[in-house]
Amino acid sequence: MDELITAGLRLWQALMAGDIWMLVPALRHEVLFWVASAAILPLSLIILGIFKAIPLLDRHLETTAMFCIYMAIAMIIFVEVIRRFVFSVQAPWSTTLPPYLFLLLTWIGCAYNVKLRSHLSFGEVRSMLPPKGQLALAFLDAILWYVMAVVVVVATIRLTATSASNFQLLLGTDNVMRWWFYIIVPISWLILYARVIENLIEDVRKYRAGQQLAASSELARE
Repeated sequence: MDELITAGLRLWQALMAGDIWMLVPALRHEVLFWVASAAILPLSLIILGIFKAIPLLDRHLETTAMFCIYMAIAMIIFVEVIRRFVFSVQAPWSTTLPPYLFLLLTWIGCAYNVKLRSHLSFGEVRSMLPPKGQLALAFLDAILWYVMAVVVVVATIRLTATSASNFQLLLGTDNVMRWWFYIIVPISWLILYARVIENLIEDVRKYRAGQQLAASSELARE
């Protein structure tokens, strides 16, 4: 316990000092798992509250982000293929930027699929269960998503800090840092878990109203 407190104080001091070289070793301690476990739920609730306060953001955040990222990937590939095979020139970052953009597209898209309940959830099996069984699986979903969120957030925060401390540049560029892309992953997972909480709240409401819990799409929810 004393070791965790000491590690927590070291982490806090590194954050307050804004020293990335102090932060990297502090993040390697298991105290980060405890911090992430305590922080993910309230942060996700804050994001969910923002969604409820701004309906336009709630409806279009993920879709707008996915569209912009997808179009950026498509345009880079389309333009650079023509430039390479027709004009024999190519931007040096054209083969390194799309994979990082795809990383963002993947997790933002995952959050959107959770919102629509179109992710793998074995809806056919759930629909055959009684309401109490469906509600129990809904809570199990929330717990499992939380465990995965903690693991992903901890791993990507450590990766982000290491990348920033080493000044890792996106290959083919002079001033684009890799950690700019890495940091979006834990943010995406906070949005994802906000959608998980949103689904759980809706399932509880439906259970109390005596309605069917299992829904496979946003249209079914409406």
